[in-house]
Amino acid sequence: MKSKFTYVGIRVTDLQRSIDFYTKVLGMSLADRSKIELTKGETAVLQCEKGGPVLELNYYREDSPYNTKYSVGEGLDHLAFKVDDLDKALEEARKAGHKTILKLQQDGGRWAYIEDPDGIWLELF
Repeated sequence: MKSKFTYVGIRVTDLQRSIDFYTKVLGMSLADRSKIELTKGETAVLQCEKGGPVLELNYYREDSPYNTKYSVGEGLDHLAFKVDDLDKALEEARKAGHKTILKLQQDGGRWAYIEDPDGIWLELF
């Protein structure tokens, strides 16, 4: 599968506090903010310049299955890769022994997650 690395998502414990830090202290701009009901989560997309690298902040409510114990330094949520054909990429991953963990569709977009050999979630979209 051909892919393009596009951004990194980190898990945060307080979304607004993290938005304030990255925008006020580091000068990033808030490009998007949305809720994802399926995961009981919320995301904020930040960037330094339009078209540049993106940092996605991920917050999960207490009742979310993805709200696990937070340990400093272990807040990596996922790495994201753009693929030409999501269904084909998922099939190639499955054939290589990497099952699809979660599929999402919202606001006209589709994305899915697989795991790398060490269990790090990789978003394909």
